[in-house]
Amino acid sequence: MKITKRDLLLIAIGVAIVVFLLRAPPETTHPVPYDDTHRAYYDMARDEGKKAAERFCEDCHNQDMMPLPEGHPPKYRCLFCHKLKRD
Repeated sequence: MKITKRDLLLIAIGVAIVVFLLRAPPETTHPVPYDDTHRAYYDMARDEGKKAAERFCEDCHNQDMMPLPEGHPPKYRCLFCHKLKRD
């Protein structure tokens, strides 16, 4: 079996992708705590989906109760960055 230029190109692209993924920075976003306050939202995210659970984040995480840090991305996609802990 002969290795062609096309094969070498495919291998090079594959190696480049693996190197790119290995050099990715570690995840720094805090996960959603699995505590009494958030447990109901874990169940809701599992049963109804993340978007259903995200609707309630702003009830507590707002300017009055728990303000978000300056420069925080839009609030409507909380579970896009903040992952749910695995059981």
